[in-house]
Amino acid sequence: MRRTKIIATLGPSTDDPAIFQEMVTAGVDVVRLNFSHGSAEQHKRRAQLARACAKAANKEIAIMADLQGPKIRIARFKNGKIELKENATFILDANLATDAGDEHCVGIDYKNLPNDVHAGDMLLLDDGRLVLLADKIENNRIICRVIVGGELSNNKGINRQGGGLTVKALTEKDIADMKTAAEIGVDYVAISFPRSADDMLEARRLLQGFNCHAGLIAKIERIEAVDEIDDIIRASDAVMVARGDLGVEIGDAELPAVQKHIIHRCRSLDKAVITATQMMETMIHNAIPTRAEVFDVANAVIDGTDAVMLSAETATGDHPAKVIAAMARICLGAEKQAITQISRHRVECQFHRPDELIAMSAMYAANHFNISAIIALTESGLTPLWMSRIRSGIPIYALTRNLASHRKMMLYRGVYPLYFTIETSDQHELNKLAINECLQHGVIKLGDWVLLSFGDQVGMHGGTNTLKVMPVTLK
Repeated sequence: MRRTKIIATLGPSTDDPAIFQEMVTAGVDVVRLNFSHGSAEQHKRRAQLARACAKAANKEIAIMADLQGPKIRIARFKNGKIELKENATFILDANLATDAGDEHCVGIDYKNLPNDVHAGDMLLLDDGRLVLLADKIENNRIICRVIVGGELSNNKGINRQGGGLTVKALTEKDIADMKTAAEIGVDYVAISFPRSADDMLEARRLLQGFNCHAGLIAKIERIEAVDEIDDIIRASDAVMVARGDLGVEIGDAELPAVQKHIIHRCRSLDKAVITATQMMETMIHNAIPTRAEVFDVANAVIDGTDAVMLSAETATGDHPAKVIAAMARICLGAEKQAITQISRHRVECQFHRPDELIAMSAMYAANHFNISAIIALTESGLTPLWMSRIRSGIPIYALTRNLASHRKMMLYRGVYPLYFTIETSDQHELNKLAINECLQHGVIKLGDWVLLSFGDQVGMHGGTNTLKVMPVTLK
């Protein structure tokens, strides 16, 4: 079974129920609603479609709302686009009308940008495809020289190489979109461009104000966030290595090492991690990936990422189901490598909670005995999360009656949630029912050995305190 989870972005290409059903069959685990595009009604319809198709396939799919954040963009041109010539002078003018851009200047949506930029700074437009050198700043205008030219069209993004922009992580639009996400009942909310743990804590406070308890994902896109990575991880439920803007800010050459570091720190701090951006980019139009894309996905899996994410490949691409199937095959291939099943995670650490001790003990035992599966009875999903931080080839079946926990666990590597209604308080009977549930799903068989984790007090959050080694029998 594939342990690494697949996230697919929804868009025009996935709106056909038949195509979405193919995506479910191909193996999508989490769907992403990209709030940088589309209306609230479109997002609601797509979420409803995802839930309906998942129900028809007798499975659950988690839903992530990805907030736009303070994307700093140029304004628009009179004719829609221009051609920037190398060594030409080009001005970013905070006072220029929104639609008045031409070959000489263009407006900007972030009016404080001239105060953040200094002479000698490199500004990168359209994800780094065009490069401007700031020569001087005067009267709210950044006067630049074109270093790398090319076609520039409306509303393209601006990054300052090396970071340092002071814009806040959460905009008024983001706060309005949080309300929409709460109405949809999403399982995760991704925060774009956080600079510190305080940004994530503020996001959590605002989200709870809408009575929404979705997990929070920090998208690492700023160089400042890399410097504060441990604190941001601790303040979040998961982290996304968003390689587009991050690569522009820190430079392509630094990106692979930073990606590996973030994945390592997330696993060390017991949080889920997503690798995203341009993973299967050529499959927007092509039916097969390039070898470079195969290596990119496989390396992220070998490094221990919980999930790999598709963006335009599914949202606007020609082959949404095929790209998911291709990614699933690559993940399975990478997971065959022995390195993905060997772990020394927290071997020398002191544990502070009984359920944490049980989770770590279960994985040590599973990796050193002929165990076919781990069955975790859980309310919050925290014990399976801890278990999933340990590299192993052994599946973790998380049995829960809590639908919100079920969907959140769809993100965790190697965890397979099963909805399980508790109908007895007798622990011996409950253990038998749990094993029978897994037998009925066909994920274990008679004669297997399994590990079963549970709490003495049924239904108590954080109450896991028991680990049993059990043979699978008919008794």
